[in-house]
Amino acid sequence: MSEILNPMEAEFWVGIGLLIFLGIVAFIAKAPQAIAAQLDARTASIQADLDEAARIRAEAERLLETLKIERAQADRQARDMLAAAEDQVRLFEADARAKLEESLARRQQMSERKIANAEAQAQAEVKAAAADLATRLAEQVLSSRIAASGKDPLIDKAISQISAKLQ
Repeated sequence: MSEILNPMEAEFWVGIGLLIFLGIVAFIAKAPQAIAAQLDARTASIQADLDEAARIRAEAERLLETLKIERAQADRQARDMLAAAEDQVRLFEADARAKLEESLARRQQMSERKIANAEAQAQAEVKAAAADLATRLAEQVLSSRIAASGKDPLIDKAISQISAKLQ
């Protein structure tokens, strides 16, 4: 150890030079304060980042809650719209059923009227044919009786009038 403290040795002077250098750096350059200031600045920067992250997280949580509420509202609205659509379908179905029944009833009435008209027309045609046939037969019977009994102009005139009146 005496060799290190010996002023004749080079290590002694290197140690003294190192102590002087550190002294100059410590007192004149104030390196520990600068290092402490840098560490404080870095700590403040990290704390600011952490605060920003906490703020962003809180904002994200608020946004998530807002989105959950909006989703719940959208789900309710979709259910309401679906229920309204189902109700409207039921109304359309009932309306369509009523219109179909009404249409079928109208067609049935039209068919019944056509059948009644056809029956009436057929009856009228049968009556007209029967009247025509009866007229011809009466004319033939009367003609044959008159022919057998002789000709009478008044009877011929009456027969022609009967024929005209029956038609």
